[in-house]
Amino acid sequence: MVGIATTTAALVILLSAFNGIETMIEKLYSEYDTDITVRVKKGKSFHENRLDFDEISEVEGVSSYSRVVEDVVILKHEKKWANAKMIGVETSFLQMTNMADHMVAGVSKLNQETTSVALIGASLLERLGAYIPNLENEFITCYAPKRDIRIRPGKSPFYSQVIPLSGSTNFNREVNSESFIVPITLGKELLGYDDQISAVYIDAKPEIDNEQLKNELKQIVGDDFTVKTNFEKNEIIYMTSKSERFIVAIILVFIFILAAFNLVASLTMLFFEKLGNIKTMKSIGASKTLIFRIFFFEGLLIAGKGVFFGLLFGYAICFVQQQYGLIAMPNSNGEAFPIAVSLMDGVIIFTIVSVLSAIFSYFPVKYLIQKNSQLG
Repeated sequence: MVGIATTTAALVILLSAFNGIETMIEKLYSEYDTDITVRVKKGKSFHENRLDFDEISEVEGVSSYSRVVEDVVILKHEKKWANAKMIGVETSFLQMTNMADHMVAGVSKLNQETTSVALIGASLLERLGAYIPNLENEFITCYAPKRDIRIRPGKSPFYSQVIPLSGSTNFNREVNSESFIVPITLGKELLGYDDQISAVYIDAKPEIDNEQLKNELKQIVGDDFTVKTNFEKNEIIYMTSKSERFIVAIILVFIFILAAFNLVASLTMLFFEKLGNIKTMKSIGASKTLIFRIFFFEGLLIAGKGVFFGLLFGYAICFVQQQYGLIAMPNSNGEAFPIAVSLMDGVIIFTIVSVLSAIFSYFPVKYLIQKNSQLG
């Protein structure tokens, strides 16, 4: 019973932990990566007149959208340099990504009166040795490559501009270490774009299925463009998390099978211990079926207690972790390990453990009764 209870509790705790990790990953990536992204299939930019934005905005599931320009740039602060991914966006992007909830310092804005300002990833800001002051702006020099020019001696291959920072953001490690977000007008100016853009970010309404919206948008934008959901953009990350969860569940089920041999041993010992009682019952007319049912249901009773206390203990530990955060994630500055309890997981665990318990109760008892000549 203790073995079954321990394994059941471990299944509950680990599956809840993986649920928490999946929820955390989804929050970290899905909030920055908008629901739908439209890009051209060939090339890195396209003329924005190739898309009918009025028709896109009229699609029932579309909440808002932002035109985007993207490229790799070089940032400089005093004597420190760093590569960055510059993203020029419209102000709607800030609401689409809930930017205000992810600010480490400063404020979530891309314009300050008549001046364009930028947002920068927290790790990138630290790598440049800069900080966001309370009263004044910090300034970063941005170097963007010139397009379609011949490089001549003494002529710089970069456009450069000093840009004030309005704040630093915190989403995930990748975004924090490379993102440099500017207004789309400034991004076009730095990249030498006129009416060209790199992509369109689309935010879906909460009740809309992203896959369904994607299919509707594909019909509008045509075959020259790719349309991806946020899940498809980070498919490897999501699939890796789900694969790890599945593998761990398989390992724990295997461990439960090993623990179930204790149930087989207990039933076997109980059978031989009660052999005299079985003879007496047999002599007064008890059938093999009755004797089988006695020991079979004894096995189910032992397993049932184990499953009940295992589920109770497992969910209790999950509740304590959710409320008090006793276990912290490594290298997270004390942030509690995420736990997300799912009742469906409990139903699945109960079903699997019950089926395996029934199997490990049925066949040993059946074998013992058939092979014991005293019951013939």
